[in-house]
Amino acid sequence: MRSKRFEVLSKRPINQDGFVKEWVEEGLMAMESPNDPKPSIKIQHGEVVELDGKSKEEFDLIDQFIANYGIDLSHAEEVMAMDSKEIANMILTPSVPRSEIVKLTKAMTPAKIVEIVSHMNVVEIMMAVQKMRTRKQTATQSHVTNVNDNPVQIAADAAEGALRGFAEQETTVAVARYAPFNALGIMIGSQVGRPGVLTQCALEEATELDLGMRGFTAYAETISVYGTEDVFTDGDDTPWSKAFLASAYASRGLKMRFTSGTGAEVQMGQAEGKSMLYLEARCLYITKAAGVQGTQNGSVSCIGIPAAVPSGIRAVIAENLIATMLDLECASSNDQTFTHSDLRRSVRTLMQLAPGTDFINSGYSSTPNYDNMFAGSNWDAEDYDDYNILQRDLRVDGGLRPVREEDVIQVRRKAARVMQALFKGLGLPTITDEEVEAATYAHGSKDMPERDKVEDIKAAVHLLERGVEGVDLIKALANNGFPDVATELLNLFKQRVAGDFLQTSAIFDRNWNVISAVNSPNDYTGVGTGNRLVGQEWEKVKDIPNAIDPRDI
Repeated sequence: MRSKRFEVLSKRPINQDGFVKEWVEEGLMAMESPNDPKPSIKIQHGEVVELDGKSKEEFDLIDQFIANYGIDLSHAEEVMAMDSKEIANMILTPSVPRSEIVKLTKAMTPAKIVEIVSHMNVVEIMMAVQKMRTRKQTATQSHVTNVNDNPVQIAADAAEGALRGFAEQETTVAVARYAPFNALGIMIGSQVGRPGVLTQCALEEATELDLGMRGFTAYAETISVYGTEDVFTDGDDTPWSKAFLASAYASRGLKMRFTSGTGAEVQMGQAEGKSMLYLEARCLYITKAAGVQGTQNGSVSCIGIPAAVPSGIRAVIAENLIATMLDLECASSNDQTFTHSDLRRSVRTLMQLAPGTDFINSGYSSTPNYDNMFAGSNWDAEDYDDYNILQRDLRVDGGLRPVREEDVIQVRRKAARVMQALFKGLGLPTITDEEVEAATYAHGSKDMPERDKVEDIKAAVHLLERGVEGVDLIKALANNGFPDVATELLNLFKQRVAGDFLQTSAIFDRNWNVISAVNSPNDYTGVGTGNRLVGQEWEKVKDIPNAIDPRDI
């Protein structure tokens, strides 16, 4: 006979998740692998000749790139000689300013930085993230997709997401040739919902760069880097080619991040027996060495790998911390679904929500998960109320705000109307009044009438062939009844020319003021300092629609 309690427990959602024991030789170990190198550096005549136990002759392309560009050599040997626990305690000591810590952490090697964070338990890592985050204010980012690539629905969902507070929004496609329409839908919708939201369309890199140069997107983050040479060259060229791509984006006024995450090398079978966290540290050093302003990390689409092994979720917040220690903007994932347990997915996010990161989610699904084309998300549109109440419970700023139903209906309708006008102005397939009405009230694609996909795809391809660019969008909107939205697009393109938002952790407020690590650095130095949810913003978080006012009873 079985214990009836164990029978009940075996049916709990958590026990549908996959768990494995550590396998050191294959790198199936989150942190502190015996195969991880010991920290070391030797410099001769201004050149690194030894890095984490390897001589220059043994360097692979990642070692060479990091040695050439990723470490501040001016006092690296001094920093490397410091006790790692001492540095860890300096990070946790409020009276030691972040600016002093960053001088140390940018001068150490990947093995050294991993050794430091490995001394910390998960609470200490969270405390360190609160101090080391680059920008003072927290924010969050959403996915805006649907299985039919319906641009009207994308615009409406983007508008609602912007109204709710997402500072950035990202789309992708089910059919690659739909990309121009998806990019237009999310950009138009976001500016209707709240001017200043940045948008991107995640595609293969050449197309993504083309859309950005045309003015259809404002940032990019799906530029992947990896922690072992075999995976890197097999998957995405070299660190040098990625650095060239980064400069191409920046030269056209496009904000961008690299993407990496614990577990990628294990998933591709080339982890070299190293821990996931150590290999992720190498990715983050590549990002820093390439001159990129930030990273999307936190395991991202590989989350099932670290989540299956002991200390895996601790390793995820540890990699977020390493990103901040290297002075990088950190979009800390919390996107792809990884568990059947609501409790577990909430706790996974708490690691970033409580201390705050630059972007707590780098992919909160603003649609129901059946419409999420990024393989499902840890949070989706059906979790909005839960997320808002978590912020209210803890008095933390997770980047979202409660909204009223009537305001959402209004903004979704306007976004759909603007898309209708844009398609008319550009000579694209008609968006009907029926589609506008459906998008206004839709929860997901099941509530939308079907479009003629063949005609849409032909028109999307032709849109690129005839060289349509940002200025054409402005003219189309200005001439078809929406000069206000045309003005906001113009404001966005002005910012692209100015380039001020190419600084670390840059976002915009609704008046197009840049908020970044440069003009609003994290100034946490202990109790009562740093980013605090106070004043008007705290009043907004408290004001959930279903809270009863006892004075009305």
